[in-house]
Amino acid sequence: MDIIWTLIVGLIVGWLAGVIVRGYGFGIVGNISVGIVGALIGDWVFGALGWGSSLGIHFVSALIGAVILLLIIGLFRSNKM
Repeated sequence: MDIIWTLIVGLIVGWLAGVIVRGYGFGIVGNISVGIVGALIGDWVFGALGWGSSLGIHFVSALIGAVILLLIIGLFRSNKM
């Protein structure tokens, strides 16, 4: 999907992932940044699996990527590695 759409979806998904994953967030700016990276990761993984590239699938893949990324980063941050 076009990088502009990935960034727009990442902004929305970052905020939404922060709402879903309470306690592991990084504030609105941090969550949006994680959402953008999660959108890129989710888009790449879903594309590699050969799953669709419609906006709905892109939104779901971005949300899954952002939530997983927030959880992983939150676990490392809470363990103070």
